[in-house]
Amino acid sequence: MTTRAPTPRLGWALTGSGHYVQETLDLMKRMPKLDIFLSKAGDEVLRQYGKDLSGMQEGTRVFKDGAASAPPVGNFYKGHYHTLIVGPATSNTVAKCVVGISDTLPTNCFAQAGKCRVPTIVFACDTRPEMDTEAPSGWFKVYPRRVDLENTERLREFDATTVVETLSELEEAVLARMAHIGETVS
Repeated sequence: MTTRAPTPRLGWALTGSGHYVQETLDLMKRMPKLDIFLSKAGDEVLRQYGKDLSGMQEGTRVFKDGAASAPPVGNFYKGHYHTLIVGPATSNTVAKCVVGISDTLPTNCFAQAGKCRVPTIVFACDTRPEMDTEAPSGWFKVYPRRVDLENTERLREFDATTVVETLSELEEAVLARMAHIGETVS
C-alpha cells in the first residue's frame, strides 16, 4: 500500500522558455507548498534572463534535472501533488508530451502526473501563428510553425490537462485550481 502525503503540494515544471518568464516567476512566488521542477534548459534560461528562484514562499523545494531516471517524479506515486503546472512550456516540451517522450524533468513530471491522474495545467508558448515574445535583449515577433500549433492543439485533448495561452489564462486556471482544493494564495 502506498503512503499518501499528508498535505499534497503544487508541482511547477519550468522548461527552457523565456516567454513571460518574469511574470511566471511572480505568480509562482504567490504559491504555498510549492515544488519546482527545473530542467537544465530552464536553469540556463533563468541565468540568460538574469532571473532566479529567490523570493519563493518558505518551504518551496527545487528539484533540478540531474539524473537520468528523474527520481523526484516518484513523489507523484506517493500522492505528494494535487496539481502540476508546466510552463512556460517550449514547443519542444509540448511536442515531447504529445508523443510520450519523457527525457527531461518536466516531460517526466507530465508523464507521471498523467499516470497518477494529477490534473495538469500547461502554459504553452506557441499558440498563435504570430506572437510577441521576450528575449534577453527585448521583445520581438515569432512565427510558430504549423507543427508547433498542431502539437498544442493535440495536447488539449489529453485527459486532466488544461492548456492555457496567456498569462491571464494561466493565473485564472491556477487560482481556480487552488480554490478548488481549498488552498489560499497570497
